[in-house]
Amino acid sequence: MTLSVIIISKNESRNIGPCLDSVAFADEIIVLDSGSTDDTCSIARAKGAKVSQTMDWPGFGPQKNRALDLATQEWVLSIDADERVTPELAQAIRDELQSPRAQAYKIARLSNFCGRWIRHSGWWPDHVLRLFKRGTARFSDAAVHESVQSEYPAVVLGGHFLHYPYADMESLIAKMNRYSSDAAAMMHARGKKTSALGAAGHGAWTFIRIYILRRGFLDGKEGFILAATGAAGNFFRYSKLLFLNKRDKS
Repeated sequence: MTLSVIIISKNESRNIGPCLDSVAFADEIIVLDSGSTDDTCSIARAKGAKVSQTMDWPGFGPQKNRALDLATQEWVLSIDADERVTPELAQAIRDELQSPRAQAYKIARLSNFCGRWIRHSGWWPDHVLRLFKRGTARFSDAAVHESVQSEYPAVVLGGHFLHYPYADMESLIAKMNRYSSDAAAMMHARGKKTSALGAAGHGAWTFIRIYILRRGFLDGKEGFILAATGAAGNFFRYSKLLFLNKRDKS
């Protein structure tokens, strides 16, 4: 069984090298870059990846489908630049593809926030469908929070990704601002409405869900920060939607 790994990137010079090293066992590695101005592409080429570039940005789902269309092997593993395949997961993938039990597989993801591995707050085990037989699945068209849509039920594979989503608080805030804008635009396009009270309610509920119901308090101060920033991100998302709707009326 042969395997393509697909990765989308933009200005990921800090992450792309270790990410590619972790998937060196694959038969083909494809990096689809959307206009990096750093060394992302040169690092990827030096690591043996097939690098293509697009100058536009259609959103995460459509961009990942573009990367998927470049894959040529029988199986596809989708991984983000800020993720790593552990040696245990690599072995599990190799073993599974010798005699596949399914057409699609979910893989757990262990995320690191400011030096702490987060095992609560809704962050673990965070199963994501990432390994599938080519031709049986596509990514959703969502601009953010895209997911693989498979024709077949997925089996949970042993092992896990390591995920390094935020290098520091500045990167968390920058991503939160970008994602909330994209999410607000997506909701606005679907005709969704909200109010100032609704935005506040969504933010408060997010904090309760992460910190209390998902036991974020067990993740220490990092858990509190994740709950607070998650609440802020949801508040910003609905606040931006509120002003997009207001702009339409004016």
